[in-house]
Amino acid sequence: MQIGKTGDAITDPQQLAGWMLSGCKPRDDWRIGTEHEKFGFRLNGHGPVPYEGPDGIGALLDSLQTSLGWKPYLDEGKVIALSDPKTGASISLEPGGQFELSGAPLDSIHDTCTESNAHLSVLRKCATPLGIGFLGLGASPKWSLAETPRMPKSRYDIMTRYMPTVGSMGLDMMYRTATIQVNLDFESEADMREKFQIALKLQPLAAALFANSPFTEGRPNGHLTWRYHIWSDVDNQRAGLLPFVFSSDFGFEAYAEWAQDVPMYFIVRDGHYIEMTDVTFRQFLQDGKTVDGVRHTATFGDWDDHLTTLFPDVRIKRYMEMRGADGGPWRRICALPALWVGLLYDAEAQSRTADLVRDWTLEEVSAMRSLAADHALKTPFRDGDLRGLARQILDICRDGLKARARRSASGLDETVFVPPLEETVVSGITSAEAMLKKYHSVWQGDIDRVFSEYAY
Repeated sequence: MQIGKTGDAITDPQQLAGWMLSGCKPRDDWRIGTEHEKFGFRLNGHGPVPYEGPDGIGALLDSLQTSLGWKPYLDEGKVIALSDPKTGASISLEPGGQFELSGAPLDSIHDTCTESNAHLSVLRKCATPLGIGFLGLGASPKWSLAETPRMPKSRYDIMTRYMPTVGSMGLDMMYRTATIQVNLDFESEADMREKFQIALKLQPLAAALFANSPFTEGRPNGHLTWRYHIWSDVDNQRAGLLPFVFSSDFGFEAYAEWAQDVPMYFIVRDGHYIEMTDVTFRQFLQDGKTVDGVRHTATFGDWDDHLTTLFPDVRIKRYMEMRGADGGPWRRICALPALWVGLLYDAEAQSRTADLVRDWTLEEVSAMRSLAADHALKTPFRDGDLRGLARQILDICRDGLKARARRSASGLDETVFVPPLEETVVSGITSAEAMLKKYHSVWQGDIDRVFSEYAY
């Protein structure tokens, strides 16, 4: 079935699954794309950073554009992203000013760490003269929602109006959380199915290992990963676990069928966002929509945009996204892709992981997911807990990374990025628990200490 370009009209609903299927790649072409978000803050006083002003986020983007030479992207006349035309990497803004690097598709985690180091270095160079620092946590630890600035992105205006109608914590998700995410390839529908089922079942474990958001508005919030807790009530039509993924015949068509019945956010025409929250994609595809006297029909670009507005724990576009982890310090930026690449980019490791999780039920994973935000590695599972499960998973991960044999210039393989996770498992103490211990002891309840100890 022919798949058109982004501006082409969709002529057959079967093309929706075909759009995702067209992302299949031979194993030699698999790449790793790592995304990480971080919170900007004022070095003086630790307040949030607005977009406007000579020392705001907009000014920082201008400085980065000058330093990097990347292409700027404008929304209603304001720079909201930068893109490297050579590699495909980009810098973009999340709703509350969280800075995101969407990394280039790279061959190894060594390359990912080099990329992250370079990004953080130029970010410090441009941000420090503006009095801006950056914090690696899963949630902003100090500012209320009202104190959090809003970035001038049209899609976020639409989401901000819509989110309170479908859940109680959507605005917190948008404005006060940050993540590390890795994007991976698949070679066939069967490979996608196995990878997706593994990843969906293991996202609560990833959330536990990377738990790093225990503070809200200057105080402990009662969770180890508040960010993961938030996803329990953002918009359950488009988020969370997907029961149909547990089926033995799950594939692109099933995902497309589900996605079609999720309400849309927007379409983009001539650089302008048009709100579409009153229709599902299926309705738009079948009937089109007239807005301000202009009739619009569905294109492949609309479908691609719609897929980015779905928020399950694992997401498919023309690659697969792992979405369970909190944002964190530099070592964690490299550790997250190490975890998933070790499990899913070596055939033997993937097979062992698939065997381990094969008989896990939707009910078991749902229970694990509901407890992980509060209990992290102490979350019970079958006859043990997630800490014990993590030991098994990291053993497989290490073997998978060894088998890949991607080496640095100094001859080290990718297992050098696993120790931060092994340290967490050996101690049984997550980053969130370590911070809470400091808060109640040496910090003496002073949340501002987090800005010096956990800044990049």
